[in-house]
Amino acid sequence: MKGIRLSFFIWLAISFLSSPAFAAVSPNAASDTTKAANAQWLKILPFANEQDFKDAAKGFIAPLPNDGIIKNAEGRVVWDMKAFKFITEQKKAPDTVNPSLWRQMQLVMQGGLFKVCDRIYQIRNADLSNMTIIEGDTGIIVIDPLISTETAKAALDLYFAHRPKKQIVAVFYSHSHVDHFGGVRGIIDEKDVTDGKIKIFAPEGFTEAAVSENVYAGNAMSRRATYMYGNLLPPSPQGQVGAGLGTTTSTGTVTLILPTDLIKETGQKVKIDGLDFEFLMAPGSEAPAEMHWYVKQLKAVSAAENCTHTLHNTYTLRGAKIRNPLAWSKYLNETIQMWGENAEVLYGMHHWPVWGKAVVENLKMARDGYRFINDQTLRLANMGYTPDQIAEQVHFPENLAQHWAMRGYYGSVYHNVKATYVFYLGWFDGNPSTLHVLPPVKAAKKYVEYMGGAKAIITKARKAYENGEYRWVAEVGNHIVFADPSNKEARMLVADALEQMGYQAESGPWRNFYLTGAQELRDGIKELPAPNTSSPDFIKAVDTTMLLDYTGVRLNPQKAAGQDITINLILTDTSEKFVLELRNSALSNRHGTIDNADLTLEMTRALLNKIFLKETTLADALKTKDITADGDEKKIHALLGMLDNFPFWFNIVTPNAPQSKN
Repeated sequence: MKGIRLSFFIWLAISFLSSPAFAAVSPNAASDTTKAANAQWLKILPFANEQDFKDAAKGFIAPLPNDGIIKNAEGRVVWDMKAFKFITEQKKAPDTVNPSLWRQMQLVMQGGLFKVCDRIYQIRNADLSNMTIIEGDTGIIVIDPLISTETAKAALDLYFAHRPKKQIVAVFYSHSHVDHFGGVRGIIDEKDVTDGKIKIFAPEGFTEAAVSENVYAGNAMSRRATYMYGNLLPPSPQGQVGAGLGTTTSTGTVTLILPTDLIKETGQKVKIDGLDFEFLMAPGSEAPAEMHWYVKQLKAVSAAENCTHTLHNTYTLRGAKIRNPLAWSKYLNETIQMWGENAEVLYGMHHWPVWGKAVVENLKMARDGYRFINDQTLRLANMGYTPDQIAEQVHFPENLAQHWAMRGYYGSVYHNVKATYVFYLGWFDGNPSTLHVLPPVKAAKKYVEYMGGAKAIITKARKAYENGEYRWVAEVGNHIVFADPSNKEARMLVADALEQMGYQAESGPWRNFYLTGAQELRDGIKELPAPNTSSPDFIKAVDTTMLLDYTGVRLNPQKAAGQDITINLILTDTSEKFVLELRNSALSNRHGTIDNADLTLEMTRALLNKIFLKETTLADALKTKDITADGDEKKIHALLGMLDNFPFWFNIVTPNAPQSKN
């Protein structure tokens, strides 16, 4: 049961260590094609409209202390905005950054403590997300305490340095992503929660979503997230400039205290410290569990992360279940209907607020954008077009395309359209030629052979590169790399093409994917210290069935072939009983026990947690009699020997070796 990876920590920082597989290559300059492509954005988008800069600066009280550097108790830096200072030092975008993305990151970099309206304050750019504080009659309500305890504490300290120091009476988790709850232990003590002094409000389904959304595929998501968030790229005009949704992610201590009060239905009203809150449920939108709310006395509305200053992801490139753009649009429409007439300010869990008429305007634009993506994807799908064809055809109409808050800084119309197709119709495009294609390496070798060999392809691809056909160079060059990963010339050419595509990308994650891929092709995989992915808070919160299901995910079918094992598992402190049955190389579990099991194990759930946290092993626990075993102990050791440990640093831009069938 070792090796569990929880993707709540996908954003933890990774330092550069170890020698690269290839000689380090310095980034290229922007090509003439890239310079021309980036210059076009200045003509296409309304850069003269600087209302966002006024809104982002409105209500400013104080900057983040220490140049935006936050350290943990040991002195290690967990948040460093000084490294991104280059973004604020020049108005004009460098040739190596899309001007639209550069503008977005200049806005995001406006951090510190801000007054949103009477009794509402925000600390921005102290982490990927915002921390919002609402002043009640006697205390304060903290909304979304960031990713890490260190950044959350620093944010609260900044607030208290400029506002009266009052007790926290409530905490909100707007939704089930880690950047909206991970720092909670930095601002409150769990004893105050258990004693009833502090309530924690969250949408129904929060706990299950928070601990389960990415557990089963967490290792793959974590690896891909190092690309998405640019964790391996140095901050610079040729490297990481931000993620669009925020600058980057903090790297401190991630925690969780479970909610005390669940919001279960739209229209539910709760009075908290003299303020009247009304809620709207938004499950299956930006997160599996999410909620909007309105504060009557303050005429303030929040749509959580469903209406920010970017087109969001209906599919995140790190990998996750696809989100429902139609439901997303409907929730925003319902928000307008419920509160739009009276709301005077709209504040989000990322970026900056808007006031007055812009409240309904931004909600309507977001509503229309997600609806457009949903409906136009289905319109073209019903005409017989494939995902690739649809993604090339769907573009926002001019009003949406010119609306800064719906530009693709985090999501993109292109990949959201593809996701919408899969959401409704799955991965198969209907063409039988694509139903059972050759695996990538085998196909790549045939492509290279058919195209006259690697040398001929590289010669043609270099001409294409000189003509600025970077998408094609990356596509055709990828065949050479997969046919022969040792072909350094091909790797460098594909890296050059990906780099130019990164320089042109408006989306932060797209830029980070392209540039990280280029870096990996040039320098090889840096097997850096893996982040600590085990947290007592999350392991304790995971349902036992989920832990057992994850064990089944790790079962190697070749090692389990022909094996039949039945084990009773009894957890004495939770009174849970399970039967684990290995049959036909599949490990199932169900509640209860059976009489003819090969082995019955009795232990506490607390001990099971320690095993998953790798604080002890099952073998050691058996030796110390912390586990009672009745039956053939060899069966559990045999079962554990059949489980794979997932390698974190698997290949992405080069092929992984196929699993042996032996």
